[in-house]
Amino acid sequence: MLWVIAAMGVLTVVLFIERTLYLHRGQISSTAFVDGIKNILAKHRLVEALTVCEETPGPVAAVVKAALLNSAASAETMRFQVQEAAVVELPALERRLGSIAAIAQTAPLVGLLGTVLGMMETFQAFNHGYGSAGELSRGMWQALIATGASLMLAIPAHLAHHFLTARVRAIVRDMEWSANEIMRYLLTEYRQPKAE
Repeated sequence: MLWVIAAMGVLTVVLFIERTLYLHRGQISSTAFVDGIKNILAKHRLVEALTVCEETPGPVAAVVKAALLNSAASAETMRFQVQEAAVVELPALERRLGSIAAIAQTAPLVGLLGTVLGMMETFQAFNHGYGSAGELSRGMWQALIATGASLMLAIPAHLAHHFLTARVRAIVRDMEWSANEIMRYLLTEYRQPKAE
């Protein structure tokens, strides 16, 4: 069971690093980004604003781009398109988080299985009549190592899952704020005729 726990540990580390880098790449300063887009739109340079959105990674830029592409549409159409863009981005943000959660929940069960197997080996030695204190301690040691290793995996995996989930929630809040802010700007200030 220790090999299984070790493999699960390696997989958890790989998934955590990949998700952390992905979410770090996708998280931008939404306030600065939206302010920059507003400044470009104040000069009525819609194509330039779309180009900035194209070149900026992450879901915030994607939802702002969806709003810009529908800047001449009705409020309902714009809101629908922005929601569609957000729905497309969410699965990419949450990808592989379930795997980390599954490892965190399964690791103690794998450890428990290792404990049970260790105890079975100990009792089997006693059943065959050659059980000694050494046999007993070896089986107990095996059982305790399996339990300890599984807990040493499960606890960091739970923490990793909570950390990544919090990062996803922060990005989703940024998406919602950015979408509302850019839609408000497009529907009010941007659509007003330019002052001569």
